[in-house]
Amino acid sequence: MSKHGFTTTILHADRRLNVEHGAVHKPIHTSSQYGYSDARELAAVFQGKAGFSYARQGTPTTDALEKKITGMEGGIASISFATGMAALSALFTTLLRAGDHLISSQFIFGNTNSLFGTLQLLGIEVTLVDPTDLAAVSAAIRPGTRMIFTETIANPGTQVADLEGLGEICRTHGLVYVVDNTVTSPCLFLPRAVGATLVMNSLSKHIGGHAHALGGSLTDTGLFDWSSYPNILDIYKKGAPASWGLTQIKKKGLRDMGATLSADAAHRIAVGAETLALRMDKICSNAMALATFLDGHPGVARVSYPGLAAHPQHALARRLFAGRYSMLLGVELADGIDCFDFLNKLEVVVLATHVGDTRTLALPAAHTIYYEMGPELRAQMGIADSLIRVSVGIEDEADLIGDFDRALRECGAAQKPDGAEVK
Repeated sequence: MSKHGFTTTILHADRRLNVEHGAVHKPIHTSSQYGYSDARELAAVFQGKAGFSYARQGTPTTDALEKKITGMEGGIASISFATGMAALSALFTTLLRAGDHLISSQFIFGNTNSLFGTLQLLGIEVTLVDPTDLAAVSAAIRPGTRMIFTETIANPGTQVADLEGLGEICRTHGLVYVVDNTVTSPCLFLPRAVGATLVMNSLSKHIGGHAHALGGSLTDTGLFDWSSYPNILDIYKKGAPASWGLTQIKKKGLRDMGATLSADAAHRIAVGAETLALRMDKICSNAMALATFLDGHPGVARVSYPGLAAHPQHALARRLFAGRYSMLLGVELADGIDCFDFLNKLEVVVLATHVGDTRTLALPAAHTIYYEMGPELRAQMGIADSLIRVSVGIEDEADLIGDFDRALRECGAAQKPDGAEVK
């Protein structure tokens, strides 16, 4: 761990690696292959020695990014992937086998839910549970259970998992504990603190931060004893057991499946990461202000945001995330206000999918990213037809609140009951 603070460590991470020609950023290495003057050294790299052989398994540029992510998450090593979904796909398909059982939060990203359908076709059983109900989680454990998976804050319902309790369950039963840290990012929360085995981040979101590069990562916290895990192949049981899990994921997920992060995207994400803490301060401040403004507004039926005192997991979120509650709001409009008409009246807010951008984004969740799930699963996740998912950005607070206020007024909603003006 660095002796310096979060942002200082990220800013100076590359140059601490003795970057070529004294550059402060690791350059973009575009070479597909890496030559050696000694054939024995080349063979050693293929057999596990640190180094580069073929870019499908990584480049000096992706390696530098991975070291930054490892430092941010307080882990022992990381692997980067082309997208966050590539990271999850590699994780589940390389560490689970037919007949294994996975327990997951029922409040999960729509694409992750779709991936679980694929896993079930491959013979991996999946049970969805409420991650705030530890009794339900414990009751779901079977002899073949290998792993528990959850997001920190659910997208878009904003349910906050009992991350500490889930960690205790995994420790007790010897289960791999996987935490998707995308919504919070390592700036707000370190899953290692609750016993996570592996931490997933969609680098396309907060860490990259500018919606101009796709990427994903997995970080091993070093807390799990891989020598006790039955699904590690013998060929990867070399060296310290702490490395076995990520080695298998890398060999299968990158070498065999080719879910490789490009050097160009890795460079963009690495540069974006330098301002992560600064952006998160502004994003969380804006999100709290917007949630407070919308809460109780005549044009809004309900606001889901962990920072609001009425949120079911507000006390838990305050303890876990140190008073910063992410960018994600779930906004249900009052009866009589059409969500499409309202969205079309917004001017500052961008109508687009994605979260964790510098710009505030919004979309009708049930009709877009969760449409394929169908009404039954949407109801299980608490996604109403009128729900608008808002990912708050770094705009000036007054402009952002003013945009929502004006759009609500134009849809026929009255001013807030106390007559408070937008400041």
